[in-house]
Amino acid sequence: MDVRFISDRSVEPAHPADLPALLARTDGLVWVDIPVWDDAAEQVLTAVFGFHPLAVQDSANRNPVPKIHVYGDHVFLVLHAPHPGAGGHVHYVELDQFIGERYLVTVHGPLNPAVGQPAAMVEVDAVLGRLANGKLKPDKAFNLSYALLTALTARLRTYTADLTKEVWKLEQRVTAGHLGDPESFLEEMFRARHGLLAVSTMSALSREVYGRMATLTVFGPGPGQAVLHDATAQFQHLSTMADTQKAYLQGTIEFYQARTNTKMTVAAERLAVIAAVTLPVTALSSILGMNVIVNDRTAWALLAAMLVVMLAMSTALLVWARRKGWF
Repeated sequence: MDVRFISDRSVEPAHPADLPALLARTDGLVWVDIPVWDDAAEQVLTAVFGFHPLAVQDSANRNPVPKIHVYGDHVFLVLHAPHPGAGGHVHYVELDQFIGERYLVTVHGPLNPAVGQPAAMVEVDAVLGRLANGKLKPDKAFNLSYALLTALTARLRTYTADLTKEVWKLEQRVTAGHLGDPESFLEEMFRARHGLLAVSTMSALSREVYGRMATLTVFGPGPGQAVLHDATAQFQHLSTMADTQKAYLQGTIEFYQARTNTKMTVAAERLAVIAAVTLPVTALSSILGMNVIVNDRTAWALLAAMLVVMLAMSTALLVWARRKGWF
């Protein structure tokens, strides 16, 4: 657990035992960051801050969707950020926030064992960097929360940009015809589409959460409301970008599938022509073959006549199929 007191002059690290005294001060903000849940974290959230038991329970467990709970003196907020996993899987990295008047408590939700702790600290590290170089000087807790939101949307934007680069490469391979193994290539395209779908889902759900916060005016009128409207617009922008790229990739997939289906259709037509040409010949030879060839002696005249008939039938079928445009 990391405790910091943020003032106009500096960012001071502190001990959890100092929290009651820090919360009583009015010359700065208190930021408590909990990277890993433990009994000490539960004790602080329950005994020191007095948060609702259900909110404390939610911060200790994974939440599948973003959420917002408004209490008398604070807001409980759940957001998600993407992290790429194996086989095209997208991990949901959770960031929970308790936003009060002069304090912010951030809790990093339980992580999948395949996700390292640094992946959960991206937003916190970015905000700490801005605090250290003096670019960020929050005077309200919602401003500090907004800085975390800005880092989270930047993460979503970067992930979308990386997926877009993959979409471009896939589209170039489709139009150039350099596809390689069709099964693995199609899997690559669907992996990219799944990533864009994950970004779109995260952004759309988060937009609804911030839209609800704006409706309730949870940070009051003025600057607080402006922050909520901007957050809603950012998530709407990200959702639109992901959906647009997903539609573009879907068009590429449909182009690839149409080309493949066309090749299969052409092949089926040619096989049908071969079958149409050979079927009468096969039928005629099966009926007459035993009587013309497999006898005590071969009827050469009859055999020649049968071959001429077979050739005439095949030629007629080929001419007819050609006129139909089947090959």
